Amino acid sequence: MSGKKMNALQAVNAALAKAMEQDPKVIVFGEDVADREGGGVTGATAGLSTRFGDDRVKSTPISEQAIIGAAIGAALGGYKPVAEIMLMNFTTVAMDMIFNHAAKLRFMSGGQSQVPITIRTLTGAGWQTAGQHADHLEGWFAHTAGIKVVAPSNPAEYYGLLLSCIQDPDPCIFIESAGTLFIPGEVPDDQAPIPLGKARVVQEGTDVTIVSWSSQLVRCQQALPALAEAGISVELVDLRTVSPWDKEAVLASAAKTGRVLIAHEAVRSFGPGAEIAATVNEELYGKLKAPVRRLGAPYSPVPFSKPLEDAYIVSPERVAEAVKGLMA
Repeated sequence: MSGKKMNALQAVNAALAKAMEQDPKVIVFGEDVADREGGGVTGATAGLSTRFGDDRVKSTPISEQAIIGAAIGAALGGYKPVAEIMLMNFTTVAMDMIFNHAAKLRFMSGGQSQVPITIRTLTGAGWQTAGQHADHLEGWFAHTAGIKVVAPSNPAEYYGLLLSCIQDPDPCIFIESAGTLFIPGEVPDDQAPIPLGKARVVQEGTDVTIVSWSSQLVRCQQALPALAEAGISVELVDLRTVSPWDKEAVLASAAKTGRVLIAHEAVRSFGPGAEIAATVNEELYGKLKAPVRRLGAPYSPVPFSKPLEDAYIVSPERVAEAVKGLMA
């Protein structure tokens, strides 16, 4: 099977181009997304306005409410907008639009109106962008009925999951995490859309299940060699879609290993790991060999100080330590 080596940003660009080729109703909104403004803050949309025209790739004012409001209106008019919100913290400016309108219009119209918008947004600690630029807020959106929340960890997932988001009839939050953007990977030439709500088993194992996604999935992978050296067989599950999450895959793996660690970059308190842990405990009560354990960031804004930020992030070493604790 042939493919191309690319990073996540290149995969996003390729997926957008593919979707726009296939469907003239796919349009792109966001700050500086057109080529005359540089093709987006990360360059993810570079070349698209030259190729598809300014009518389909629109640079917007610096107004998240305007971006999301325009995307919702276009979606109700039959288009499939991809709206770029530069950083995930900035979705808070448009929360009324996202939460009260995009997420609920299909339900409140009795199914007569669909809002097929994809909101691309960037986040992630580790780059000293501090407390207003680096939060993983997937739990906020996963708590909102009517929205799908997608968090890829490698270029092939970026490509396939973004295609699925654009095709989906409901609003999707597509989280691009800084810790995954520049890691190269193979994207098959025939990479199809990856179904939303389906996890991927990265590595099979028999002793412990680790459930993770996005940038934290990468750190969990980095912990695997040390755990293998310690004689611990780890099954690593990449959730890929936080909402709806793949309960069947997680429960099957948990039943197989009897031990579960859930790791995410988001703050641990009230985080998405709590929902997964509760479900595993409810469904497999009495069958687990140890209590489900969660790892997440401390209950704090993301620090600017590099030593503090390093301590804030759930490192591969902390993942390995937690797994060894489960085995004990």
